[in-house]
Amino acid sequence: MTRKMLRGSTALFVALCAIPALPAVAQEGTTAGTGSQDAVSRGFLGTLWMTPGKRDLSLGSAVSRTTIDAEEIADRQAGTIAELLDTIPSVTLINGSTPQGSGINIRGYGANSTYGNDQKIAIQIDGASVGSEELYRIGTQLFTDPLLFREVEVLRGTIGSFEYGSGIVGGVVRLETKDASDFTGGVPGLRIGQTLEFSSNTAGATSSTTLAWQPDDRAEFLLNYTWRQQDDQIDGDGDVIGNSEFETPSWLAKGKYTFGQDDDHSISLSFSRTTADEKDVPYDTFSTTAGSFGNVDRTTETQQATLQYGYNPVSDLVDLTATLSYADQKIDYSYVPGSSPLEVTPTWPFLEATVNAKQRYETTKLVVKNEARFLTGGVAHSLRTGAEVSRRVRKDNDASSAPGGEDNRVALFVIDEMTAGGFTITPALRWEKSKVESAENYGDYENDALMGGLALAYEFDNGLSVFGSYAYTEGLPIIDDLGSAAINDWRMSTTEKAETWEIGASWAGTDVLSAGDNFSVRGNYYSTKMWDVTSYSASGSTTENLSRIETEGFEIEASYGLSNGVYFDLQGSTGQGTEYADGVPDTDWRNQPATTVGLTLGRKWGEWLDTSWEVRHTADARDALLEDLPDYTVHNLRATWKPQNGALEGTEVRFGLENAFDLDYTGNLSSRKAPGRTYKLGITKVF
Repeated sequence: MTRKMLRGSTALFVALCAIPALPAVAQEGTTAGTGSQDAVSRGFLGTLWMTPGKRDLSLGSAVSRTTIDAEEIADRQAGTIAELLDTIPSVTLINGSTPQGSGINIRGYGANSTYGNDQKIAIQIDGASVGSEELYRIGTQLFTDPLLFREVEVLRGTIGSFEYGSGIVGGVVRLETKDASDFTGGVPGLRIGQTLEFSSNTAGATSSTTLAWQPDDRAEFLLNYTWRQQDDQIDGDGDVIGNSEFETPSWLAKGKYTFGQDDDHSISLSFSRTTADEKDVPYDTFSTTAGSFGNVDRTTETQQATLQYGYNPVSDLVDLTATLSYADQKIDYSYVPGSSPLEVTPTWPFLEATVNAKQRYETTKLVVKNEARFLTGGVAHSLRTGAEVSRRVRKDNDASSAPGGEDNRVALFVIDEMTAGGFTITPALRWEKSKVESAENYGDYENDALMGGLALAYEFDNGLSVFGSYAYTEGLPIIDDLGSAAINDWRMSTTEKAETWEIGASWAGTDVLSAGDNFSVRGNYYSTKMWDVTSYSASGSTTENLSRIETEGFEIEASYGLSNGVYFDLQGSTGQGTEYADGVPDTDWRNQPATTVGLTLGRKWGEWLDTSWEVRHTADARDALLEDLPDYTVHNLRATWKPQNGALEGTEVRFGLENAFDLDYTGNLSSRKAPGRTYKLGITKVF
């Protein structure tokens, strides 16, 4: 451990050791202070502690989990999914202010300067797997609009991932679309919701219209249309950020019907679709100018559909769900003649095959799982078992940088939460088998792997929880790994292996410093080692892969609130890593997260007004070329006004001022500058 990490660990250790001396806490079912609700959801994911601030904390869990609810989604007025996540510890946004070229990096894995995903993070929309293809210089292609969602959950690390996939080192991003009952309040009737948002940087505008109908207590239906656009943005130095203009209309249709004796059966269907039609824009979405690849006309269509059946009878042994999902994305490129300086060079035929291309990939997945609750002696079990079958097809592909083919997989998983007294012991296993079939005579390859982990947690009576975990995972080769015979002999027959250790503690309590106050904190240290690396080449080489990657870091989240409505939210993380390759000097891990700390100071006046000032400082950052960046501090102001009576009752007005001091800076691992000062106004009304 380096001296810098040792200083961080010492500070965190001292802070956590001081916590147990503080008094009393709220247990499950008790009130967590002024403005809070009951604590819920204990077990493997811990207790969701309702804080008086912007975000509830997951305590007493070995899984590092952060949940952003509908209220925070609305308050942040984010233009992209990536922008919703920038205050979560260890999450790095790469060019996050536009759908094109943006990416999500967690603990140093995920999006990077070449691809939108390195398969070390998973992204799901209502259970459908999205944003996982490795398309050169294109980003995650996660175009879906933030206003379609009621909740975003981020699981950091491997230990909580075995239910969702293999080879996950960074974490999982799970997005859940809105339900009609979010607008009707569960009461039969018809409601119409309308949201308008405006942004000063530059000419940004959004309209989101929702029709929610609940004919009775058993059925609900929702239809949403959201249109979002912005012109090229301006950075803090007053210069135009090229390639930052976009227009993305989105649709969401969703329905649910509950039936049977005691309403123990349910069936739901959701469908969402987002499109983007760009003219004469750089092929390289990470760049602000045409560059070597030139400009293209590009049309992107992305859609997801999920059909889910649920069976939850009056039995502790059965809580069954079967989820069939389908994700489809199609990208058509048409090169703009004369826009590339390499058009007259011998390398042009190769580049032309990339910039004049059609790419389409579809993922169909069926997941059946059950949760059984039972006792064995003095141990309470919550046993989740499941089976998954998936088929990913990349077709209509004529780009040399993206091979076509099929990836068929079957997986089984079992997770058993065992609770006895204050102890929770959770073993987890996942077995997965894949067969990748090339559409271009590269051959067929089969692989399988058994992976798993163990999580331990102990909750004391005074509100202190301590936890630790070990997780091992393997990433099976994918379609993108296909290539020449020399490459396939090793890369298509090798699984990437990774193990992660975590340890931490959390505490929560009321009446800590004054009557009616509420304090909660969670901190954890992680250490990850990955070997048999197939997805990253050694620096300066196109043939020699890294032999291993080692990363470590700290994460902390805390919230404190007073009875008068004043609250403080804190998030922070620091991390570093080293990459190793034979015959090459050890170097810093190219995608390591920066050191960040964010503090939000706010006050709530009952239900009608919430004002906050958010400060976020970043140190040890590097740009996409791995050049050191100066430290930077960004200030954001927000206010939410909800009139409780009169003609405006039921209206929500939101004001935001982002990058309030017009700072000129580039975010960690980004290839573009961040937007300068931006005023935002949002108005929502449900009729």
